[in-house]
Amino acid sequence: MANSELRGLVDNEKRRAAAQALHWVSDGMLVGLGSGSTAAYFIQLLGEALQAGKLRVQATATSLASETLARSVGVPLLAPRRGLRFDLTVDGADEIDPQLTLIKGGGGALLREKVLATASDYLLIIADSSKLVPQLGQFPLPLEVVPFALPWVLDAVAQLGGEPTVRVDKKKAPQPALSDQGNLLVDCHFRSIPDPTELALQLQAIPGVVEHGLFLGLARAAIVAQEEKLLVLRPGVAPADAVDFTKLP
Repeated sequence: MANSELRGLVDNEKRRAAAQALHWVSDGMLVGLGSGSTAAYFIQLLGEALQAGKLRVQATATSLASETLARSVGVPLLAPRRGLRFDLTVDGADEIDPQLTLIKGGGGALLREKVLATASDYLLIIADSSKLVPQLGQFPLPLEVVPFALPWVLDAVAQLGGEPTVRVDKKKAPQPALSDQGNLLVDCHFRSIPDPTELALQLQAIPGVVEHGLFLGLARAAIVAQEEKLLVLRPGVAPADAVDFTKLP
């Protein structure tokens, strides 16, 4: 299969997962908007539904890029404030294991993504089939790191076997990539993460690590497109056909 054909199939899966997630949005909801290419499809479809008068929602975005996209398609945005909780956050993932433990942050928005995920009553992940893995770790685990602490963070991650590399800004190479908060992004190549909970504790204990990309116990469900199938995955429950779900389970 040619690369262009494969990209087309993956994009189609992303669109289909995003379109199915729109069925889970109810009128009047406060919605968290994720980051990345799959979440972008959802934001676009949400904007179309709002413009057609099918829904009324308000939202907060997990990245400046998603915020800009949401404004462009007419999604009303809320600024962060005390007491603000979201009925539903829809976001993508870089890897999803069978327990719906996630690696996120490939786009550099892991801190805001985790803030909104923890401020949400329901986190729904949307993904193409390539994101499903039997065990996390092949995708590099992102960290957001305070610039001053970088050398010591790299040393500590290396001792954990993470093979850390500072992410480079593709548009401004060789300058380092920065998060929306102005912090550095470090990608840790563990290859395999058999115990995400233990690794999360170890990373949290490193001074200078603002946040890591392991999302533990946050996702309530995932809609995953697999060619012509659309599946709903939930922790401890057998996969189900997504067409059977038109609201939050």
